[in-house]
Amino acid sequence: MESSHSGRGIGFALIGAFFYGFNITFAKISAELGVQGPMIVAERVLVMIAIGLAIALLTGGSLRVPRSDRGPLVLLGLGSMGVSIGYLSSVAFIPITVAAVIFYTFPILIVVASPFVDKKRLTPAMLGIVALAFVGVVLVLGTASGDLDIRGVALAALASVSAAMQFFAGTRCRATGNAAKIVITQAIVLPGALISVVATGGVFSFETQILAAVPIWLTIGGFVMGFAFQILALQTISASVAGLVFCLEPVVAAITSAIVLGERLLPIQYAGGGLVILAIALTMAVERKATS
Repeated sequence: MESSHSGRGIGFALIGAFFYGFNITFAKISAELGVQGPMIVAERVLVMIAIGLAIALLTGGSLRVPRSDRGPLVLLGLGSMGVSIGYLSSVAFIPITVAAVIFYTFPILIVVASPFVDKKRLTPAMLGIVALAFVGVVLVLGTASGDLDIRGVALAALASVSAAMQFFAGTRCRATGNAAKIVITQAIVLPGALISVVATGGVFSFETQILAAVPIWLTIGGFVMGFAFQILALQTISASVAGLVFCLEPVVAAITSAIVLGERLLPIQYAGGGLVILAIALTMAVERKATS
């Protein structure tokens, strides 16, 4: 039974990584059309709160949070805010590939922190897998040239640390209903998103919203589905396993960019994608062995 739950959790993580994958590509397109990351974050937060309330209403779900889950749920919300604002805002200052390489150090942070946070023994196998996954991510994303604006680097680093916190916190509030998780975490994200909109000089304009409607809603839709499946995944698998599976996200992002933006993938990028898929397969094998 435990093994089947683990397999289902990994499946949810793979689906979540897929939906997250094309999120950043369309966020970049939206920014080029005049709608910056913080504005999209604020809009999608409102959409997700509405979705969470609708789920609670239709299913009779409760928005009550058990006392034991309150601290982790706050951390989940703060982590979500750091990822949303940091990652999407970083691409305004540094190349998208540089931002992604910095951001995707979070699986390494999770694996290294697991012995201290989850009291989970750090095995050579897991260290090897996370190294393999990170090499694959770097090969997929390449070593893009460009000015490394310290603001972009700092924002991408904030997103990486926030992602690690988000994954750890998500495994610690399993008694809370999914509708409550969505509503409360996004309510925590909302003030930070609005402050970021003001700080970056964002102005809501119907003209730009209409012009960028398709990429905006693809960005929002991808995130909504990705976040939902991330929550489902973290109910049954550990943060370290989930973090490694989510390394599939930049592979999907690279393929999406190639399809949507006409970017050509090099053989080394295909090789990197293969390494990421191999790392995910090894993670699944290790997890199956641990739960059998």
